[in-house]
Amino acid sequence: MSRSLFFFLLVAIFALTARATDYFEQLTLTPLPLGSLLASFDFRSNETLQDYEAQNYRYFPRSLGQALKHADTKELHLRFTTGRWDPETWGARPWNGFKEGGTGVELWAWINAATEEEAFQKWSKLTQSLSGLFCASINFIDSTRTTKPVRSFESVATYPAQGHNLHLLHGVLPGEVVCTENLTPFLKLLPCKGKAGISSLLDGHKVFDASWQSMSIDVRPKCDLGPGHCQIEIDQTIDVVLDIERSKRPRDNPIPRPVPNDQLICDETKPYHSHDTCYPKDMTDDMAWSLKDVFGRTMAGACPLAEEEGPEAKSVCLNVPHDRMVFIGASGFESKSPPGEAERRCYQVIPKEAFDLELPQQGLDTRHELDPELLRVERTITGHGAAQGGMRIIITNPSPTHVVDFVYFESLPWFLRPYVHTLKAQMTHNSAESNESIIKDMYYRPAVDRKRGTQLELVMSVPPSSTVMLTYDFEKAILRYTEYPPDANRGFNVAPAVIRVLADHGQGGVFNDVYIRTTSLLLPLPTPDFSMPYNVIILTSTVMALAFGSIYNLLVRRLVAVDEVGDGRLKTLVKPIKGLVVKIKDRFRAKATKVE
Repeated sequence: MSRSLFFFLLVAIFALTARATDYFEQLTLTPLPLGSLLASFDFRSNETLQDYEAQNYRYFPRSLGQALKHADTKELHLRFTTGRWDPETWGARPWNGFKEGGTGVELWAWINAATEEEAFQKWSKLTQSLSGLFCASINFIDSTRTTKPVRSFESVATYPAQGHNLHLLHGVLPGEVVCTENLTPFLKLLPCKGKAGISSLLDGHKVFDASWQSMSIDVRPKCDLGPGHCQIEIDQTIDVVLDIERSKRPRDNPIPRPVPNDQLICDETKPYHSHDTCYPKDMTDDMAWSLKDVFGRTMAGACPLAEEEGPEAKSVCLNVPHDRMVFIGASGFESKSPPGEAERRCYQVIPKEAFDLELPQQGLDTRHELDPELLRVERTITGHGAAQGGMRIIITNPSPTHVVDFVYFESLPWFLRPYVHTLKAQMTHNSAESNESIIKDMYYRPAVDRKRGTQLELVMSVPPSSTVMLTYDFEKAILRYTEYPPDANRGFNVAPAVIRVLADHGQGGVFNDVYIRTTSLLLPLPTPDFSMPYNVIILTSTVMALAFGSIYNLLVRRLVAVDEVGDGRLKTLVKPIKGLVVKIKDRFRAKATKVE
């Protein structure tokens, strides 16, 4: 009996270890209001810690693994984001906002180091390696753009038993433009590299033509599989919000054109409706679309390295009601969610077989309900002038029953100097103002000119159906002439604020931490007239040339009288001239004598 039990344990451990090295991928499609579609690509692979340390990579990308080991990075989170998520129309953010970054590039990581100086040196190695790997300007995340958050980010990893001296570092580039140069290295990290599976649908022309797009890479160790069994997990996701009508435009004719008059859908109930006046009617039916329409191509079968059995083997999932008509070919198998759960259908795709699904236009009585967002945040710069200004943050809790606790995190550049004594939090509840203290805790790290930026973290709580307005004043610094970029009059980018909504397991429901990021800001600074140095150079050069030429002429040239020349060149020239004058006079005299 003991032998059979021991054999069973060995089989279970082997199966668990083998499962840890599997590769999974899944595409989740969620129709959104007003003709939009949310497509979430999720790629996840695992490697045992022993193979990772020995650099025996199977599914984990070697290029990224060597960069992490060189910088002694234990946990990594990298984000590339463009556009703005519209919470009022699209509802809650995918993945609770955890796999979404601020506009541009955002990076935070846990680095093993003995001191903060050593951690920053390894951080510099990490940013330079990632910059070359992803063709981005991540190496510009220097000390002025690096912070050390205290409450805003928590590790999602489980580390081995031995202790680590980990340092959390966070950096952001709000002005970085995300494009196809970043998507191509992202696809090269995948086992199928965009040739098969759901990654074959990723086309740069479609992804970056979306209303909102986010790419994320998360690397973390997991040691909760049992004693002595650890693995390294890498999770790559791409989330895009596509406009269905915009995506249907053909590749060879991408210019949008107006809809012909006979195809316009007008609201005839409007009093101003006539033969030459049309008010567009809201779409009440679900729009027709297919994978080939929105992505420009069909799916090139399932990735051969992906899981072939179990729930993870379903490559494509649709969050639509069960009565929604969906047509698929013979290369996929459909399965619907059981009763009592959210209506959802998934498809298992056959390898090496093209797969496409088509949804015709259909009017439905039931629709897929979108989760509302827990908080709504607005962040703007106030004031006027080039010397001072202010920041205003409006945070609204739309829930009528739940209190929301969150951490507000701001990373400000060093040339924006906030006055913390002017920080005020004013709350409005049920159309009445309240001076109740809502700031529970605060962490402030002041800036040092040209060395580090300002870090501000606030632990706050907002009652139900309330709005909180945070305001503070700041001063703008004057930069050196060489510190201005070529487009200085455009303004300087200020990184988005990060809001971490703390998990609530109380009356109302259970949810994990939710992350919300505001939009980035443009800060106008006092900008000199860059044409003046050139004017001064030209004027100075002209004056110097005139003065030097005149003085040099006076110093070098000799002024002498004609008689002092002597028998020199002047005398040799004057004598022939005098002889010529005498000859001319004699001729005139001879002519005058003959006439007489």
